[in-house]
Formats: sequence, C-alpha cells, structure tokens
Amino acid sequence: MQQDSRPKRGSKKSTGRGRGSAAVSKKWGALVALLAAAGVVVVTGIVVVLFVGINMISVINGDLIVDLDEYKANQNQTTIVYGKNAANEDVEIARLHGTENRIWVSLDDMPEALPQAAIALEDKRFEKHHGVDWFRTISVIVRNTDSGGSTITQQLIKNVTGNKNVTFVRKYNEILTALNLEKFYDKDTIIEAYLNTLYLGEGCYGVKTAAEKYFGKDVSELNAAECASLVGITQFPTDYDPLINPENNRTRQLDCLEKMHEQGYLNDQEYEEAVNYKMVFTNSPDYVSTGEENRDTVEQEIQSYYVDYVVDQVIDGLNQQLGYSESQAFDMIYYGGLKIYTAMDVDIQAKMEEVFTSRTGMGHDDTQAAMVVMDYQGRIMGLVGGAGEKTINRGSNRATYLQRQMGSSIKPLAVYGPGIDTGKIYWSSIFNDSPIYKYGNLWPEQNAGGGYSKTDMTVQYGLQRSINMIAGRVLDAVGLDTSYEYATEKFCLPLYPEDKDWSPLAMGSTLYGVSPLDMAAAFAPFGNGGTYYEPYCYYRVTDRSGEEVYLETQTQSHRAISAGTADVMNEMLQTVVNGGTGGGYAVDGFQTFAKTGTTNDNKDRWFCGGTPYYVAAVWYGYDMPENLGSTSSPNKIFKAVMDGIHEGKDAKTFTKSNESEMKEYCTVTGMLASDKCTSKKNGWYVKGKEPAVCDQCGNEQALAQDGQETQAQTEPETAQQ
Repeated sequence: MQQDSRPKRGSKKSTGRGRGSAAVSKKWGALVALLAAAGVVVVTGIVVVLFVGINMISVINGDLIVDLDEYKANQNQTTIVYGKNAANEDVEIARLHGTENRIWVSLDDMPEALPQAAIALEDKRFEKHHGVDWFRTISVIVRNTDSGGSTITQQLIKNVTGNKNVTFVRKYNEILTALNLEKFYDKDTIIEAYLNTLYLGEGCYGVKTAAEKYFGKDVSELNAAECASLVGITQFPTDYDPLINPENNRTRQLDCLEKMHEQGYLNDQEYEEAVNYKMVFTNSPDYVSTGEENRDTVEQEIQSYYVDYVVDQVIDGLNQQLGYSESQAFDMIYYGGLKIYTAMDVDIQAKMEEVFTSRTGMGHDDTQAAMVVMDYQGRIMGLVGGAGEKTINRGSNRATYLQRQMGSSIKPLAVYGPGIDTGKIYWSSIFNDSPIYKYGNLWPEQNAGGGYSKTDMTVQYGLQRSINMIAGRVLDAVGLDTSYEYATEKFCLPLYPEDKDWSPLAMGSTLYGVSPLDMAAAFAPFGNGGTYYEPYCYYRVTDRSGEEVYLETQTQSHRAISAGTADVMNEMLQTVVNGGTGGGYAVDGFQTFAKTGTTNDNKDRWFCGGTPYYVAAVWYGYDMPENLGSTSSPNKIFKAVMDGIHEGKDAKTFTKSNESEMKEYCTVTGMLASDKCTSKKNGWYVKGKEPAVCDQCGNEQALAQDGQETQAQTEPETAQQ
C-alpha cells in the first residue's frame, strides 16, 4: 500500500512553514509602513518647496521693498521740533541733527578707484549677479558660517534696514530683498548707495565723512591707495581703523590692492604705485591740516529734558507702529528732516527750567529733583528731569524714567480713593489711630516719628495729617485686591504683583517705584472729574514737507473713579494744604489739592497736586538714595513753579459734578448730623453713598471730635507723608 507523504497536523514541518509565513508578513508590513512614511515626507517636502517657491517669486517680482530714493532723500536733513506759545501757535524749540555730516555723494563725484576697490574686496561678481552670489552663498552654507557670503546688494540692505541679526530667517529675507532690489535699480545706483551708507568707524557713515576723517580730504581727491585703505575698514571698523590700528589697516589695504590688480582694475604700474604710496593720515606727524578732518563733527546744542523725552517717544512710535528698527528710527529723527509738533507749553517749560537750573528751594548742592506739569486731558505741558545745568542730551531723565518709592503719596490712589469710590468709607468715617492685627503682628507698628494716639478720627483728618494707622485700617476695609486693582488699572501705577501687600499699598513701600510722570497722570482724575488720561508729549510727526504724517497722537482715556468720588477726594486733598502736611504750599490765589510723600529713612520726598489749571508731581532726593533729613524742598519746588506759571491767569475754581454735595456730620459718630447733634462739621459726600443720620446723640454733652483731633495733632508727623 502506498504511504501517505502529506505532513500530519502538528508536525514540525507544518509548524515551521507557518512561522516563515508570519515573518514574511511582518517584513512586508514594515516595508509598507516605511514606504508610506517616505511618501508623507516626499509630499510634505513638495508642498514646502512649492510654498517657498511661490513666496520667493511673489516677493522677488512684487512691489519694491527697500526704497533707496526715499532713503537718499532723508539723508542729512535737520529735524525741526515745535512747541506751543501762549497764543497756541507752533514755535520752533529745537533742531535735531546727527553728530556727523551724512552728505550723500554722487558716484560721479567719487574717484573711479573707490567703487572698484569695494567690488574687488567685497563682491568680485557684483557686475554679473542679480543681487545674490549663489556660488558664495552655497559655500557659506556648506562651511556653516554667516560670514563671507553677502553681496554688496545684501550688505546695502543691512545698512539701510539696520537688521543684522544672525538668523536663517533674516538671511532668507535678505536674499529675497536683494533679488527684488536689483529688479528696480541698476548697479551704479546700488554701489553708490552702498558707499554712502556703510559704517567706516569713528562715527563715520559713508565715504565722504570717512575721507575727511582719515585723510583730511574730500572724497573726490582720494587715490587708489587711499581708496583701498578706506574700504578696507568695513569688515571690522575698530580693528581696521587706520588711526588706531594702522598695521591692521595696511594688511587689509594690500589685500584690496592685490585683488584690484588681479581683477584688472589696476595695471602693473598703477598697482606698484599704489603699494608704494606713503600713507598720510590725519594723525600722522607730517600731516598738514586742511580743516576737512573736522567737518564730520557737528556741534550739538543741549536740548531740554522735554525734547529728550519726545525723541524717545517718537523712536518708540516709529518702532511699534510703523515697524522701524531702532537704528532706522534714530536715523529718521536725526537725519530725516522730520517736523515734530510737541505738546510743550514753551512758557511753562521756561519757568520750570528757570527754577530747576537755579535750584530754587533745593538745599544741598548734590541733591536731585524732577517735575512734570500736565493739563487734565493728558497733555504734558512741561517737564524737567534734573536740577542744575543740563550738560548732555538724552542722559538721565528723572521726570520720566525714575523708579522711586512714593511713600504716602500713594494713599489717595490705593486707599482713600478706592474706599470712597466703592462706598467702603466716606468723609467722616471714623477709625482709631492704633495698629491693626495682621498675620500675627501689629501693623503698622507705629506712625513715623514713633507712637500713635489711640484716638478716634475721621478718614478726612487721617488723610490730611497722613496718619499711617488710619490708612492701614481703611486699606483693611477696602481689601488688598480692590486696592491693587485701583492703583494699577484705574490709576495706572507700574506696580508689581509683590506690591499687593499692606506696606506697599498703604505706605508706598513698593518693590520698585514710580516716576513724576506716573504720579502726575495718576493725580489728574482728582481734578478733572475722575478720568485718567494717558500722558502724551507730541501731537504729530510729519515729513519735512508736512504732507506725510508718520505718527499722530490719539488721546487714550478711561474712567478711574466716579465724578462724585473725584469731587470728594478733591476737597479732602485741599485740606492737606490747608492745615495738613502740605500746609502753606497752596498756589497763590488758586484752590490747590495735594499729597505729600516721604519714604523710609527719608530717602525720597514727593509733592503731588494740582489747581483748576494744571496737575503736577515733584520728586526730590539723591541719585544714590540716602537720608535727606528734615526738608520741605519738593513742596517749595512745587510752589515756585506753580506760582510762576499761574501769574496773570484768570480766577478759576474746580468744577463740581452733580454727583456730590456738602453736608453736616456729627463729629461723635461720623454720621450725618441730626438736630440733636451738638458737635457738627461740614463734609463732602457722594450722593447715594452718604452715611445714615445720627440717632445716637441726645441732650447730654457730646464728646467733641475737635478735642480728639487736637490730641492727634500733637503726635509726630508721619515719615510716610
């Protein structure tokens, strides 16, 4: 019988065939997955390449990106700055120009060797490429370096835009811009622009000023040797500066001359003559002065602190609103022939400078001070950032960039104003002049000068005399969150999260601090009905013809406190100069509200306040903080300036809203007075937020609040005024 040769179930042969089939399946699965992944990568790559390609084509063939004609037109043009006189007319107050003459010189007025030297040294294929030397660019990518691949066209773009960041994105955009630029301008225009914009050390931008600086010659007078020396400075201006490092410059010059010879710009004889030419620089022993070497320096007038601030704000505006780099914005201001119409009142500024230059009321010679005067809609009328004679431009401007603790001048902004506005307190709310218990400690430990009276007093009197204990208790009623919100969001003080605490908000012991500009703007709502206006120092910035407007101020504002609260706070703050810590410093003939401020160890003093015309803030102290001792200098500065700028002004009082009214209150309970109350005073209240009528007084003798307040007045004045 024939034997069955088929494998039996479960035999080793059958099992082995199954395992082999599974292995093959796994391999095919892995291969399919790999092919799928590769397909995704390929498709993605194609999409990316298409996207980049389309983007490149659209940019290269699109509108002109860098306008050389506009840049040339803006070179070496003086900017005129205007202020307002008493008749509200624009009057010139300053002229701004750079520290060197940026005079654009035509290619026709340059020696032929000058562009040739630049091309030979920097971009030998300049005449042949279309903005990008792809051979050099690919070489740079392979060598993984950022140097050596830029053409003259690309370098021109960096010079004009000021963008020199070492990033792939910058390089990519620079390449596209170069290709775009060469579709609109010929080679002569590009090399001319390059030679007029490159930095050549010693503050020299462009070959004209550099020729005057290094050789004392007009650029048209340079020979081949001098041209090679000049363009050789470009890569590292300090290292190759012939006045500082003549040996380095000589090496670079010879390299340039050799390249000019190799590329046919110099024949054998011209090359030998250039190599052997004796170089004479403006600091050489045998140099004979022609006067040309000093033409690159323009004497700068010392401008006011106000103009300093305007320059900084215009640079910020050009940067943030129009996308200019900082260097571009700087060039626009000092070389662009702009017209800047500032908000300065020239008479107010003059009076402020008179007081600060003469150091009126400032005591010690080495103390400093700063002040800002504003109207009630955000216009900065005048500012001074330092005491004594101003000697430099755009130096330390304490009026706008100071960061100093404000002491008790924060109390109306973070304590009393929020308390009145939220209805937590009113004029005659009564608190005890004693510490409160917080976080296991008595806080604050004492009023400045030591101790506390342990008597009851109204919040009006606590503010008038700047009693720390009362401020602490009012803050407790208002709450840290509400206080911090008002200080930062309503009054726009630049506080930090760490400042949401008792000492910072009640006594101004903040992490960093504020400037007089911050404080003047914050106090304005107490005199204008409760609106915060963002400060501004200019109206508009135009080109030299006045036709194109680059920047224009749009006044920003928001409701800080209600009109009724503003009325009440205004009246409360008037008591500060009528028998309070600012007593005797009201502006002659005008209602004045104010708040004083002194920080720990008497290191900073403040006086912030206003009249129906203006609001102002004064800071006084040392640049390096130290104890000022007992002084009322900021009060005196405020009065000297404000008295001066109010001379001849018509009588005027603060306007009241219909949201507040004056009423009598009981000095015993702080409630509105009834017929039975025997001790009464007048106070101001927000309508609808008044206290109830007193029902506690009878025919018995009432304890007079006046007596308690007299006792409180005997306590030392708080150092956190």
